[in-house]
Amino acid sequence: MAILADGNRDTEAAWQQGLFILVGFPNSLEVEIVFFVVFLFVYLVTVLANALIIVLVYVDCHLHSPMYYFLSNFSFIEISTTSTLVPKMLANVLSEKKTISFAGCFSQLYFYFSLVAAEFLLFAIMSYDRYVAICHPLRYPTIMTGRVCNQLVLSVWVGGLLVILPSAVLRAGLPYCGPNVIEHYFCDSTPLLRLACTDVWVVELTDLVVSSVLLLGSLALTAASYVRIISTILWIPSNQGRQKASATCASHFVVVSLGFGISIFIYLRPPQMNSVHLNKILSVLSSIVTPLLNPFIFSLRNEQMKEALKRTLCKLLGMTKQVGNP
Repeated sequence: MAILADGNRDTEAAWQQGLFILVGFPNSLEVEIVFFVVFLFVYLVTVLANALIIVLVYVDCHLHSPMYYFLSNFSFIEISTTSTLVPKMLANVLSEKKTISFAGCFSQLYFYFSLVAAEFLLFAIMSYDRYVAICHPLRYPTIMTGRVCNQLVLSVWVGGLLVILPSAVLRAGLPYCGPNVIEHYFCDSTPLLRLACTDVWVVELTDLVVSSVLLLGSLALTAASYVRIISTILWIPSNQGRQKASATCASHFVVVSLGFGISIFIYLRPPQMNSVHLNKILSVLSSIVTPLLNPFIFSLRNEQMKEALKRTLCKLLGMTKQVGNP
Protein backbone atom coordinates (compact mmCIF):
# COMPACT_ATOMS: atom_id res chain seq x y z
CA MET A 1 0.00 0.00 0.00
CA ALA A 2 2.86 2.36 0.83
CA ILE A 3 4.44 1.72 -2.57
CA LEU A 4 1.13 2.46 -4.32
CA ALA A 5 0.75 5.64 -2.29
CA ASP A 6 4.29 6.73 -3.21
CA GLY A 7 3.56 6.02 -6.88
CA ASN A 8 0.35 8.04 -6.74
CA ARG A 9 2.14 10.93 -5.03
CA ASP A 10 4.87 10.88 -7.72
CA THR A 11 2.20 10.94 -10.43
CA GLU A 12 0.35 13.82 -8.82
CA ALA A 13 3.60 15.76 -8.29
CA ALA A 14 4.62 15.26 -11.91
CA TRP A 15 1.18 16.39 -13.10
CA GLN A 16 1.34 19.55 -11.00
CA GLN A 17 4.77 20.33 -12.47
CA GLY A 18 3.48 19.96 -16.04
CA LEU A 19 5.19 16.64 -16.75
CA PHE A 20 4.23 13.36 -18.39
CA ILE A 21 5.60 10.05 -17.10
CA LEU A 22 6.90 7.64 -19.76
CA VAL A 23 6.48 4.06 -18.56
CA GLY A 24 9.06 2.70 -21.00
CA PHE A 25 10.13 -0.87 -20.24
CA PRO A 26 9.46 -1.33 -16.50
CA ASN A 27 11.72 -3.98 -15.04
CA SER A 28 14.34 -4.63 -12.38
CA LEU A 29 17.36 -2.32 -12.23
CA GLU A 30 19.69 -5.04 -13.57
CA VAL A 31 17.48 -5.64 -16.62
CA GLU A 32 17.13 -1.90 -17.24
CA ILE A 33 20.92 -1.55 -17.19
CA VAL A 34 21.11 -4.26 -19.86
CA PHE A 35 18.48 -2.36 -21.89
CA PHE A 36 20.52 0.83 -21.50
CA VAL A 37 23.74 -0.80 -22.75
CA VAL A 38 22.01 -2.53 -25.69
CA PHE A 39 20.08 0.55 -26.82
CA LEU A 40 23.11 2.81 -26.42
CA PHE A 41 25.21 0.45 -28.55
CA VAL A 42 22.49 0.24 -31.21
CA TYR A 43 22.10 4.02 -31.23
CA LEU A 44 25.82 4.69 -31.62
CA VAL A 45 26.19 2.13 -34.42
CA THR A 46 23.11 3.54 -36.17
CA VAL A 47 24.42 7.10 -36.08
CA LEU A 48 27.95 6.14 -37.15
CA ALA A 49 26.83 3.80 -39.96
CA ASN A 50 24.37 6.30 -41.44
CA ALA A 51 26.85 9.15 -41.01
CA LEU A 52 29.41 7.06 -42.90
CA ILE A 53 27.02 6.78 -45.86
CA ILE A 54 26.51 10.55 -45.86
CA VAL A 55 30.27 11.18 -45.79
CA LEU A 56 30.96 8.65 -48.56
CA VAL A 57 28.32 10.19 -50.82
CA TYR A 58 29.80 13.65 -50.18
CA VAL A 59 33.50 12.84 -50.66
CA ASP A 60 33.43 10.17 -53.39
CA CYS A 61 32.77 11.57 -56.86
CA HIS A 62 31.60 8.16 -58.11
CA LEU A 63 28.57 8.48 -55.83
CA HIS A 64 27.52 11.92 -57.06
CA SER A 65 24.30 10.71 -58.66
CA PRO A 66 20.59 11.16 -57.81
CA MET A 67 20.27 7.68 -56.29
CA TYR A 68 23.03 8.30 -53.74
CA TYR A 69 21.91 11.87 -53.16
CA PHE A 70 18.52 10.53 -52.09
CA LEU A 71 20.24 7.79 -50.06
CA SER A 72 22.28 10.37 -48.13
CA ASN A 73 19.07 12.24 -47.28
CA PHE A 74 17.50 8.96 -46.21
CA SER A 75 20.45 8.31 -43.89
CA PHE A 76 20.09 11.78 -42.40
CA ILE A 77 16.40 11.10 -41.74
CA GLU A 78 17.33 7.83 -40.01
CA ILE A 79 19.85 9.61 -37.76
CA SER A 80 17.30 12.32 -36.93
CA THR A 81 14.50 9.83 -36.23
CA THR A 82 16.50 7.76 -33.75
CA SER A 83 17.96 10.90 -32.16
CA THR A 84 14.44 12.19 -31.54
CA LEU A 85 13.60 9.14 -29.41
CA VAL A 86 16.62 7.23 -28.14
CA PRO A 87 18.55 9.85 -26.08
CA LYS A 88 15.46 10.65 -23.98
CA MET A 89 14.67 6.95 -23.67
CA LEU A 90 18.21 6.24 -22.46
CA ALA A 91 18.00 9.06 -19.94
CA ASN A 92 14.73 7.66 -18.58
CA VAL A 93 15.92 4.04 -18.41
CA LEU A 94 18.29 4.85 -15.54
CA SER A 95 16.12 7.58 -14.04
CA GLU A 96 13.65 7.02 -11.23
CA LYS A 97 11.15 9.67 -12.34
CA LYS A 98 11.10 8.90 -16.11
CA THR A 99 9.41 12.21 -16.91
CA ILE A 100 9.15 14.48 -19.95
CA SER A 101 7.76 18.01 -20.05
CA PHE A 102 4.54 18.83 -21.90
CA ALA A 103 6.50 20.95 -24.40
CA GLY A 104 9.13 18.22 -24.78
CA CYS A 105 6.44 15.58 -25.31
CA PHE A 106 4.61 17.45 -28.06
CA SER A 107 7.90 18.46 -29.70
CA GLN A 108 9.05 14.84 -29.72
CA LEU A 109 5.75 13.69 -31.18
CA TYR A 110 5.75 16.35 -33.90
CA PHE A 111 9.34 15.92 -35.06
CA TYR A 112 9.24 12.12 -34.90
CA PHE A 113 6.13 11.80 -37.06
CA SER A 114 7.31 14.59 -39.39
CA LEU A 115 10.50 12.61 -40.01
CA VAL A 116 8.51 9.41 -40.53
CA ALA A 117 6.28 11.23 -43.03
CA ALA A 118 9.35 12.60 -44.83
CA GLU A 119 10.78 9.07 -44.97
CA PHE A 120 7.69 7.68 -46.72
CA LEU A 121 7.67 10.55 -49.20
CA LEU A 122 11.33 9.84 -49.89
CA PHE A 123 10.54 6.16 -50.46
CA ALA A 124 8.20 7.16 -53.28
CA ILE A 125 10.79 9.51 -54.80
CA MET A 126 13.56 6.90 -54.60
CA SER A 127 11.26 4.40 -56.32
CA TYR A 128 10.51 6.91 -59.07
CA ASP A 129 14.25 7.51 -59.49
CA ARG A 130 14.84 3.78 -60.00
CA TYR A 131 11.87 3.64 -62.40
CA VAL A 132 13.35 6.38 -64.60
CA ALA A 133 16.84 4.84 -64.43
CA ILE A 134 15.68 1.36 -65.54
CA CYS A 135 12.68 2.10 -67.75
CA HIS A 136 14.03 5.27 -69.42
CA PRO A 137 17.83 5.05 -69.15
CA LEU A 138 18.55 7.33 -72.12
CA ARG A 139 16.34 10.09 -70.74
CA TYR A 140 17.53 9.66 -67.14
CA PRO A 141 20.18 12.45 -67.18
CA THR A 142 17.72 14.96 -68.63
CA ILE A 143 14.84 14.02 -66.29
CA MET A 144 16.72 13.64 -62.98
CA THR A 145 18.75 16.84 -63.16
CA GLY A 146 20.37 18.40 -60.12
CA ARG A 147 17.67 21.05 -59.94
CA VAL A 148 14.88 18.46 -60.06
CA CYS A 149 16.57 16.38 -57.35
CA ASN A 150 16.91 19.40 -55.07
CA GLN A 151 13.26 20.30 -55.60
CA LEU A 152 12.17 16.74 -54.81
CA VAL A 153 14.22 16.63 -51.62
CA LEU A 154 12.89 20.04 -50.56
CA SER A 155 9.34 18.79 -51.13
CA VAL A 156 10.10 15.78 -48.91
CA TRP A 157 11.23 17.93 -45.97
CA VAL A 158 8.54 20.58 -46.34
CA GLY A 159 5.83 17.97 -46.91
CA GLY A 160 6.87 15.99 -43.84
CA LEU A 161 6.77 19.09 -41.63
CA LEU A 162 3.41 20.32 -42.95
CA VAL A 163 1.41 17.09 -43.18
CA ILE A 164 1.78 16.35 -39.45
CA LEU A 165 1.19 19.93 -38.30
CA PRO A 166 -2.67 19.86 -38.09
CA SER A 167 -2.70 16.73 -35.94
CA ALA A 168 0.05 18.07 -33.66
CA VAL A 169 -1.77 21.41 -33.19
CA LEU A 170 -5.04 19.62 -32.37
CA ARG A 171 -3.28 17.44 -29.78
CA ALA A 172 -1.57 20.38 -28.14
CA GLY A 173 -4.95 22.10 -27.73
CA LEU A 174 -6.61 19.18 -25.94
CA PRO A 175 -7.22 19.30 -22.16
CA TYR A 176 -5.31 16.58 -20.30
CA CYS A 177 -6.81 15.83 -16.91
CA GLY A 178 -4.65 12.90 -15.90
CA PRO A 179 -3.45 10.40 -15.11
CA ASN A 180 -0.31 11.65 -16.83
CA VAL A 181 1.25 8.20 -17.37
CA ILE A 182 2.02 7.35 -21.02
CA GLU A 183 2.20 3.60 -21.61
CA HIS A 184 5.14 3.86 -24.00
CA TYR A 185 8.83 4.75 -24.15
CA PHE A 186 8.10 7.95 -26.11
CA CYS A 187 5.18 10.31 -26.73
CA ASP A 188 3.36 8.17 -29.25
CA SER A 189 0.07 9.40 -30.66
CA THR A 190 -2.40 6.79 -29.39
CA PRO A 191 -1.14 6.48 -25.76
CA LEU A 192 -1.12 10.28 -25.50
CA LEU A 193 -4.72 10.58 -26.72
CA ARG A 194 -5.84 8.18 -23.99
CA LEU A 195 -4.93 10.85 -21.42
CA ALA A 196 -7.26 13.50 -22.87
CA CYS A 197 -10.41 14.24 -20.86
CA THR A 198 -12.56 15.24 -23.82
CA ASP A 199 -13.94 13.74 -27.01
CA VAL A 200 -11.01 13.13 -29.38
CA TRP A 201 -12.88 11.93 -32.46
CA VAL A 202 -11.74 14.93 -34.52
CA VAL A 203 -8.10 14.17 -33.73
CA GLU A 204 -8.58 10.46 -34.43
CA LEU A 205 -10.29 11.22 -37.73
CA THR A 206 -7.47 13.61 -38.68
CA ASP A 207 -4.89 10.94 -37.80
CA LEU A 208 -6.72 8.33 -39.87
CA VAL A 209 -6.98 10.60 -42.91
CA VAL A 210 -3.35 11.77 -42.70
CA SER A 211 -2.01 8.24 -42.09
CA SER A 212 -4.10 6.74 -44.89
CA VAL A 213 -3.19 9.40 -47.45
CA LEU A 214 0.48 9.41 -46.48
CA LEU A 215 1.06 5.67 -46.13
CA LEU A 216 -1.26 4.37 -48.83
CA GLY A 217 -0.49 7.24 -51.23
CA SER A 218 3.28 6.80 -51.02
CA LEU A 219 2.83 3.02 -51.08
CA ALA A 220 0.73 3.28 -54.26
CA LEU A 221 3.37 5.44 -55.98
CA THR A 222 6.13 3.08 -54.86
CA ALA A 223 4.20 -0.02 -55.97
CA ALA A 224 3.38 1.53 -59.35
CA SER A 225 7.08 2.30 -59.92
CA TYR A 226 8.10 -1.25 -59.02
CA VAL A 227 5.44 -2.82 -61.22
CA ARG A 228 6.89 -0.93 -64.18
CA ILE A 229 10.44 -1.76 -63.08
CA ILE A 230 9.74 -5.49 -62.79
CA SER A 231 7.94 -5.60 -66.14
CA THR A 232 10.89 -3.85 -67.79
CA ILE A 233 13.45 -6.17 -66.14
CA LEU A 234 11.56 -9.24 -67.37
CA TRP A 235 11.91 -7.99 -70.95
CA ILE A 236 15.69 -7.59 -70.71
CA PRO A 237 17.11 -10.37 -72.94
CA SER A 238 20.34 -11.21 -71.10
CA ASN A 239 20.62 -12.72 -67.62
CA GLN A 240 23.50 -10.40 -66.81
CA GLY A 241 21.40 -7.36 -67.71
CA ARG A 242 18.49 -8.56 -65.58
CA GLN A 243 20.78 -9.20 -62.61
CA LYS A 244 22.41 -5.79 -62.91
CA ALA A 245 19.03 -4.03 -63.09
CA SER A 246 17.66 -6.05 -60.18
CA ALA A 247 20.73 -5.33 -58.03
CA THR A 248 20.09 -1.58 -58.17
CA CYS A 249 16.58 -2.04 -56.72
CA ALA A 250 16.97 -4.97 -54.33
CA SER A 251 18.27 -2.98 -51.33
CA HIS A 252 15.66 -0.27 -51.72
CA PHE A 253 12.88 -2.84 -52.05
CA VAL A 254 13.90 -4.57 -48.80
CA VAL A 255 14.04 -1.27 -46.87
CA VAL A 256 10.71 -0.09 -48.31
CA SER A 257 9.02 -3.40 -47.43
CA LEU A 258 10.22 -3.16 -43.81
CA GLY A 259 9.20 0.48 -43.46
CA PHE A 260 5.73 0.20 -44.98
CA GLY A 261 4.94 -3.20 -43.47
CA ILE A 262 5.62 -2.25 -39.84
CA SER A 263 4.08 1.24 -40.04
CA ILE A 264 0.87 0.08 -41.72
CA PHE A 265 0.45 -2.63 -39.09
CA ILE A 266 0.99 -0.12 -36.25
CA TYR A 267 -1.07 2.84 -37.42
CA LEU A 268 -3.74 1.49 -39.79
CA ARG A 269 -5.00 -1.60 -37.97
CA PRO A 270 -8.38 -1.50 -36.15
CA PRO A 271 -8.41 -0.05 -32.58
CA GLN A 272 -9.60 -3.35 -31.08
CA MET A 273 -6.34 -4.95 -32.24
CA ASN A 274 -4.23 -2.41 -30.32
CA SER A 275 -1.90 -3.88 -27.71
CA VAL A 276 0.41 -1.77 -25.55
CA HIS A 277 3.20 -4.34 -25.46
CA LEU A 278 2.90 -5.19 -29.16
CA ASN A 279 3.00 -1.49 -30.05
CA LYS A 280 6.18 -1.06 -28.04
CA ILE A 281 7.86 -4.00 -29.77
CA LEU A 282 6.82 -2.84 -33.23
CA SER A 283 7.91 0.72 -32.46
CA VAL A 284 11.34 -0.53 -31.38
CA LEU A 285 11.60 -2.44 -34.66
CA SER A 286 10.49 0.59 -36.67
CA SER A 287 12.37 3.40 -34.93
CA ILE A 288 15.47 1.68 -33.52
CA VAL A 289 16.20 -1.67 -35.22
CA THR A 290 15.33 -0.73 -38.82
CA PRO A 291 17.55 2.41 -38.88
CA LEU A 292 20.37 0.17 -37.65
CA LEU A 293 19.84 -2.39 -40.43
CA ASN A 294 19.28 0.01 -43.32
CA PRO A 295 22.88 1.21 -43.83
CA PHE A 296 24.12 -2.39 -43.78
CA ILE A 297 21.43 -3.45 -46.26
CA PHE A 298 22.46 -0.68 -48.64
CA SER A 299 26.23 -1.05 -48.20
CA LEU A 300 26.54 -4.84 -48.15
CA ARG A 301 24.39 -5.28 -51.28
CA ASN A 302 25.83 -2.35 -53.21
CA GLU A 303 29.15 -2.77 -54.98
CA GLN A 304 29.57 0.96 -55.60
CA MET A 305 29.21 1.71 -51.89
CA LYS A 306 31.77 -0.96 -51.01
CA GLU A 307 34.20 0.34 -53.61
CA ALA A 308 33.71 3.92 -52.38
CA LEU A 309 34.47 2.79 -48.83
CA LYS A 310 37.67 1.06 -50.01
CA ARG A 311 38.78 4.16 -51.94
CA THR A 312 38.12 6.43 -48.98
CA LEU A 313 39.99 4.14 -46.58
CA CYS A 314 42.94 3.96 -48.97
CA LYS A 315 43.04 7.76 -49.18
CA LEU A 316 42.96 8.05 -45.39
CA LEU A 317 45.73 5.46 -45.01
CA GLY A 318 47.80 7.28 -47.62
CA MET A 319 47.36 10.59 -45.81
CA THR A 320 48.30 8.92 -42.51
CA LYS A 321 51.50 7.53 -44.00
CA GLN A 322 52.41 10.93 -45.44
CA VAL A 323 51.93 12.55 -42.03
CA GLY A 324 54.00 9.84 -40.38
CA ASN A 325 56.80 10.09 -42.96
CA PRO A 326 57.31 13.80 -43.76
